[in-house]
Amino acid sequence: MRIGFVGAGKVGFTLGKYMSERNVCVSGYYSRSEESARQASIFTHTKYYETLEELIGSSDALFLTVPDGAIEGVWNSIKRYSLTGKFICHCSGVETSAVFSEIDQMGAFGYSIHPLFAIHSKSQSYQEISQAYFTIEGAEAHIDFWKDFFENLGNPVRIIKAEQKVLYHGAAVFASNLVTGLFEEGVNLLMDCGFDRESGEAALRPLFLHNCQSVASVGTASALTGPVERADAKTIQKHLNVLPPEEKEIYVRLSEVLVDIAKRKHPERDYRGLSQIFERNGEVK
Repeated sequence: MRIGFVGAGKVGFTLGKYMSERNVCVSGYYSRSEESARQASIFTHTKYYETLEELIGSSDALFLTVPDGAIEGVWNSIKRYSLTGKFICHCSGVETSAVFSEIDQMGAFGYSIHPLFAIHSKSQSYQEISQAYFTIEGAEAHIDFWKDFFENLGNPVRIIKAEQKVLYHGAAVFASNLVTGLFEEGVNLLMDCGFDRESGEAALRPLFLHNCQSVASVGTASALTGPVERADAKTIQKHLNVLPPEEKEIYVRLSEVLVDIAKRKHPERDYRGLSQIFERNGEVK
């Protein structure tokens, strides 16, 4: 199996290096930026290609590691060539394999293969992705092959349906990007208390990191602390009395989720008072 990459950004660098380090035959890279493809080939000890046609001819599978909005356009360029028996894969979390229009007529097989991981660095993320889940959606004919492929690399794999992709990606955004927004909200509130941005971020960092690590290692119920977990209605009402309207709405909605977690952790504890507080405050706009 020879795997070629179209696109030489963070995802292309990371997956190519990750695969080549595990003895997968990576044929190399093609990119609109010849220099990017050259740098990716140096990083992965592979080859860069000056044309799509050359890369396609040297590869059994193509990974389109390009932005979501570019996948269809790249596919339209690729499908002009002979693709019989080849695998065409993209790495979008939200797009499905349906973006590969008419692929059946070409005798090729399309898949969306997404690492559930925040790839933040061209040069470092390949060292961190070994524990990431991969989700796969696409043609039934060879989907078990790709499941086995990534499991043999050491990654857990889930096969999902096309109609689940958007909700799946939303779940990833909740656990990743939106957490960044919550941290920012905390920093902003500290700045209202007289902190500058640098000291606000530094003050929250240990709390943030320790909590994330606890959630990741022991689960949400065991990691939960704070006034909701304690059913501390007095403290919660004080928070709600001083929070600006936008932050108050976020606080209420997320605290309602925390009540459900707290009930799992302490089934003997009465959280009805908190639920009533959140219901009253959630109705106020």
